[in-house]
Amino acid sequence: MTKQITKKIEFEDALEDDDWGLIISSSGELKGLFIPDGKEEEDVPEQIVNMCVSVFGIDVTQDYQENTLH
Repeated sequence: MTKQITKKIEFEDALEDDDWGLIISSSGELKGLFIPDGKEEEDVPEQIVNMCVSVFGIDVTQDYQENTLH
């Protein structure tokens, strides 16, 4: 069963203090990674790293000159 979103909320309002977030363009490309305060790129949970590599072809723990993640 698919859940439908019935209420629009701001991105940051949807996050808890320790949540990570992906920002995806309207064309389905990864635009950015929201990193919670106190964390760094090397702290990205393995599940998120694996998903970004398999779905977007980007390892978010590596520095890229062509791809900028925020």
